[in-house]
Amino acid sequence: MSDIIAAIATGQNPCAIGIVRISGDGCLNLCDQVFQAVCGKKVADLQARRFYMGNMLDAKKNVIDKGMIVIFPAPHSYTGEDCIELHCHGSPVVLRELLSALFAAGARQAKAGEFTKRAFLNHRMDLTQAEAVADLIDAETIMAARNAAAQLDGGLRRVLEPVQDGLLEIASRFYAVVDYPDEDIEDIQPEEIIKILDNNIKILKNLLSSSERGRILKSGVRTVLTGRPNAGKSSLLNLLTGFDRAIVTDIPGTTRDTVEESAICGGILLRLIDTAGLRETRDKIEQLGVERTRKAIDGADLILVILDQSADFNQDDFNAIELAARSGKPWILIKNKIDIIRQDLNKNLNFSLTDKSRDNINNIIPESVRNNIIYLSAKTGEGLDNLERAVKNLFPADKTDRPGTFLTDIRQEDAARRAVDALKRANHAILSGLTPDAALTDIEYALDALGELTGRSAKEEIISRIFSRFCVGK
Repeated sequence: MSDIIAAIATGQNPCAIGIVRISGDGCLNLCDQVFQAVCGKKVADLQARRFYMGNMLDAKKNVIDKGMIVIFPAPHSYTGEDCIELHCHGSPVVLRELLSALFAAGARQAKAGEFTKRAFLNHRMDLTQAEAVADLIDAETIMAARNAAAQLDGGLRRVLEPVQDGLLEIASRFYAVVDYPDEDIEDIQPEEIIKILDNNIKILKNLLSSSERGRILKSGVRTVLTGRPNAGKSSLLNLLTGFDRAIVTDIPGTTRDTVEESAICGGILLRLIDTAGLRETRDKIEQLGVERTRKAIDGADLILVILDQSADFNQDDFNAIELAARSGKPWILIKNKIDIIRQDLNKNLNFSLTDKSRDNINNIIPESVRNNIIYLSAKTGEGLDNLERAVKNLFPADKTDRPGTFLTDIRQEDAARRAVDALKRANHAILSGLTPDAALTDIEYALDALGELTGRSAKEEIISRIFSRFCVGK
């Protein structure tokens, strides 16, 4: 890591202020070639963490722009190395020219995520904090941002450190007794091992139970909009997203394939999937769309069943409700198009069903859903606040939630699960009356798994994969 890296940290679009970031041993002297401070001092002589005005120079010493420089000496910088930021006007031309001047002076283009990777390798953060940097950049809701910020502050690390320390205590004391038999070292007792293992298993299980909440915070709720053709699914998608994402016509069967978009509803990020209308059809293309609808429902976290309140209830409506009710997934029943029947709303609030049909529908709709039917107009937006409350109630924030303590990644979840399984095996060995050395292999396996999670023992290929999702300049 002795080479000097540089990158534009503020993206490629024009903006008021652009930032070029530089890191590496020798970057203070290198920047003398591209920056002339108004005060006349060399860059290395400038005070840390203070802005200085000066001229930005290209490779031929022509002035590109006037701007500011701020230096962050090692080891108290983002990367743990000498680090510099050059702030100028956010013209892409100016930023590219400034970057070219840095390359001509001896720096090289930073790879994606290389600044954060250097911070990890220089022990400025662990792997969970490094992943939180990317999560914070990608956050699409305020709750996701808060969780990522708390994890960046070490929230998850503080949960895991006592677990690792407890397991290291067991392993180190065992090896101390074996390696130094002549020393007066107290052997660790099975009761003490069991106590540590039980406590650590409990902590890790709590973490694993948070993984679903963490996934929703980070990736959102996979939400399928289903119902018969022309019920208003595409109109609801457009209402939630705030623009005309899907084609809306009076012709049934317009949507033949799934249409996906993201939207915030009740503070929850929904990954909306508008599907082909559910109905019996001989149209082969439409049949394929209906089959994709069924597959989308199988993979959904939430199902929104949309009914046309202005039309008579029919078998297609019944089939859509039955499919959602029997899926085992959370779902909401939405009676749409109340704007059409605004003048006679009270008379139209009930389904037009025969007694037999009414009995059948009551059998498949849980009481909680029957008492929480949403009436709205996807055209005017009336009733949308009721839908937002319903979504929020289905995915509430637990009062015991502590931002930063959720597992938000499949990699993290897999490592924690392997650690729990190993500790259970170790616990079983001790409870079965075996000597501590019988459990030691599984304890060390658990330490390795947790080391992958935090980065203490993560392999280079895992580390490279994690940082590959970062943008250049971070």
